[in-house]
Amino acid sequence: MGRHVLVPMDDSEPARAALDHALEWVPADRVTVVHAVDDLTADYEGIVSGADEPDFFADARAIADDRGRSLETAVVEGGGTAEAILEYVDEAGVDAIVMGSEGKAGVSRLLLGSVAEAVTRRAEVPVTIVP
Repeated sequence: MGRHVLVPMDDSEPARAALDHALEWVPADRVTVVHAVDDLTADYEGIVSGADEPDFFADARAIADDRGRSLETAVVEGGGTAEAILEYVDEAGVDAIVMGSEGKAGVSRLLLGSVAEAVTRRAEVPVTIVP
């Protein structure tokens, strides 16, 4: 079985940089882009895990196509964004995570804590943070 790399993604430049880095520099047979939403956001926005695909997944596929690579996509939900990512890592047999240093949350990131920091502290697989 080959190496599986996860790239958490939102509609931010650091997330796109992380995807580009994963596709260019990380040898992997499988690359999965995952958009994680917390339960409250999912309820408010009507997002159902796996059913609704964000528009920026098309951009992710274009980045992969430019690199001659393919990728899988998933929308996951959990008690918090970091928790949803970590649950997916465990369930999907992910070997490594490549993620942006910050997401689209902006000011709320300062109040609620960094998803990248939470994932890095709690992940049981290697995590690469891309600025």
